[in-house]
Amino acid sequence: MNTATEAVTGRVHSWDLSTGVDGPGTRFVLFLSGCPLRCLYCANPDTWHMRDGKETTVDEVAARIEHYRSFITRAGGGVTLTGGEALLQPAFTAAILRRCKQLGLHTALDTSGFLGARATDELLADTDLVLLDIKSFDVRTYRNLTGGELSPTLNFATRLDRLGVPMWIRYVLVPGWTDDPAAVDGLGGFLAGLGNVERVDVLPFHKLGAHKYDALGIPFPLRDAPVPGPELVDRVCEQFREHGLRAL
Repeated sequence: MNTATEAVTGRVHSWDLSTGVDGPGTRFVLFLSGCPLRCLYCANPDTWHMRDGKETTVDEVAARIEHYRSFITRAGGGVTLTGGEALLQPAFTAAILRRCKQLGLHTALDTSGFLGARATDELLADTDLVLLDIKSFDVRTYRNLTGGELSPTLNFATRLDRLGVPMWIRYVLVPGWTDDPAAVDGLGGFLAGLGNVERVDVLPFHKLGAHKYDALGIPFPLRDAPVPGPELVDRVCEQFREHGLRAL
């Protein structure tokens, strides 16, 4: 037991094991509850509210992680904190990251960056990788798509660069929303000016979470929106590559 964190609790939605999409290797992925944004394409509306999560201690999380520690270590993986939005619970997130580093595990933080100001330098020192979701580079589109503002995310990206924290950028490609060539080019130029961007993951919009909206009795705003075809995905990836970025 770690006396520095034993009293810290947070709201946890669920956990899972994944490979290839939540950081390098096989990951223990912890989904925290609560999110300040309402992205129209969100696949996890069941994580929006803190009240829907289970109050959990850091020690309980650490015990679950330790159960899989040798497995994820052998697979070159680690632990990823996501949500919801992990930075909505910064003390809990920081305590889990600290414990993971004490266990010798690689750590990743999946975040929109909207609450990046809540991440202390100490929290980021325990973070080996940030998976930064940049929803759009157009201010108006970002606001209409998420209900939030773009500038906190860009400020967070710049801060991570200054601190030397590696980033994988996540860009969800939604036809009619995030496929504007000028906006993609603008984001590519911004990212090319940073020294810590290791890759850009272009993620095609999907509707796999539609059933969750049905279960919650709320409308899925993009139910009738088209999914991007391979030609569009290739075009957007190529735009990022033209800025010298590794786009997948």
